[in-house]
Amino acid sequence: MTSSKNKPRFGIDIDGTVTTPDTLIPHINKRYNTNIVLDDVIEYDFLCAFPQPVDRNEFSRWFKENEAHMYSVSDIAKDAQFILNTWQHDYELYYISARDADVYHITQKWFEENKVPFHHIELIGNHDKLSAAKKYNVDVFFEDKHDNAVMLAEELKIPVLLFDTPYNRKPIPSNVVRINNWLEANQWIKNNF
Repeated sequence: MTSSKNKPRFGIDIDGTVTTPDTLIPHINKRYNTNIVLDDVIEYDFLCAFPQPVDRNEFSRWFKENEAHMYSVSDIAKDAQFILNTWQHDYELYYISARDADVYHITQKWFEENKVPFHHIELIGNHDKLSAAKKYNVDVFFEDKHDNAVMLAEELKIPVLLFDTPYNRKPIPSNVVRINNWLEANQWIKNNF
């Protein structure tokens, strides 16, 4: 694949991709006195996994008040740091996340503390990553949210590597590639870039 840039540019989601998909669950379990596990989360909505209904507004308020702390202690996905470090000289690593811009310094500090290389971090505050991916002219995208992966693949005509989780198992178009981990992501990149 070719790029109009000097190096291929990767668009990379953060939560559930660079961090483990279950990293927020212990915080949610503690706050709501539940025992949710990742396999319970079959939609991209933690509240659907709760045994009893939870007030969405209250959950949103709690999440907003605690997101900086939760992001600062997020677990890094297995092999992510190693793979991203091997890529940093051959590819441009552009992280495009739905996180709000007000947690930028927490996010950057987490990257530095976990020794995760980056060329750019864009926190867009919503899940519509299409305009940012277009703006930065990414060549491939790494994502865990099903509808984002499909939209990016179809609109931009680029490959999207979808990290497999219980909440993203709907059908995918041919240019969305389901992978299980960063080692598989690395193998796909070696074979295609």
